[in-house]
Amino acid sequence: MTPNSLITYTNKGLYCKEGDFYIDPWKKVDKAIITHAHADHARWGMKSYLAYKGNEGILKHRLGKDIGFRGEDFNTPVTINGVEVTFFPAGHIPGSAQVRIRNKKECWVVSGDYKLNQDGISHPFEPVTCDHFITESTFGLPVFQWEESDEVFRKLNLYWKDCFDAGENLLLSAYSLGKSQRILANLDYSIGDVFVHTAIHQSNLALLDQFPSFKLFTNNTRLVKEISKAKAKNKPFVVLSPPAGISDALIKKLGKHRSASCSGWMAMRGTKRWNNYDKGFVISDHADWNELNTACLATKAENIYVTHGYSDTFSRYLSEKHGLNAQVLKTQFGEGE
Repeated sequence: MTPNSLITYTNKGLYCKEGDFYIDPWKKVDKAIITHAHADHARWGMKSYLAYKGNEGILKHRLGKDIGFRGEDFNTPVTINGVEVTFFPAGHIPGSAQVRIRNKKECWVVSGDYKLNQDGISHPFEPVTCDHFITESTFGLPVFQWEESDEVFRKLNLYWKDCFDAGENLLLSAYSLGKSQRILANLDYSIGDVFVHTAIHQSNLALLDQFPSFKLFTNNTRLVKEISKAKAKNKPFVVLSPPAGISDALIKKLGKHRSASCSGWMAMRGTKRWNNYDKGFVISDHADWNELNTACLATKAENIYVTHGYSDTFSRYLSEKHGLNAQVLKTQFGEGE
């Protein structure tokens, strides 16, 4: 990445001077192109937002109904000041996209966050050929290799059934956008009642227009504030909440219960003990080690820019193992887990 590149790094974020727009900027700008609705990639205060059309509801829910939003479909090029911009599925969460930016000389893909394993609720990742590829590396170590999704959720439902049979409630901790919807799509609702935190319920509603199948989540779940009514049934239930929503008041409502964290970080030995959870399920919306390598090679890009996570380790591996021109790109994107 040089000062004359189509994409450059600035104190406001990744910038295309020729098109005069930013990608996932972290400071206020006039024109922002957004990869997905997680808070570290979609911030309030931009004059205009361009994103995959499936993000309209969730972005307006998170940033305000009056934001200047323009939505485009996948694989539909638009031209901005002579620069072609196209969205492609990233597979990270519902609505997540990679952004291809190209002119007559260069082709860049800003992947945002992504994963290759199909979760059943997000548009599957599509590799996009380019000259320059900007990749995340949240789980860019060989230790992170995900188990098949069906098997993970089989184990989760068995644990939920075991809690029910033991007369204990279950508290599941998961991020409110993406992770929670994936869990709700795979829970066994025949075991018992399912309650969700308000933040998760609101995300479900915001996604309904573009993802009508999410009506299942709103029809089969109830809000945490209704737990007191459920206790009258004297039957165990499961509660799904983002980590920030787990308060002393909620714990008191739960009474006798077990807790479990759903995160890629559960692949690290001892993580569930560090966070005082009884159980950990390795469920991640990010690519694991093998997926990161596969994605980078599939782009056929000569230049790879590695950001957030284990960027030093992963970029060095790409250079030494695959002979790619890989380098670390410091950004303000977070881990999203």
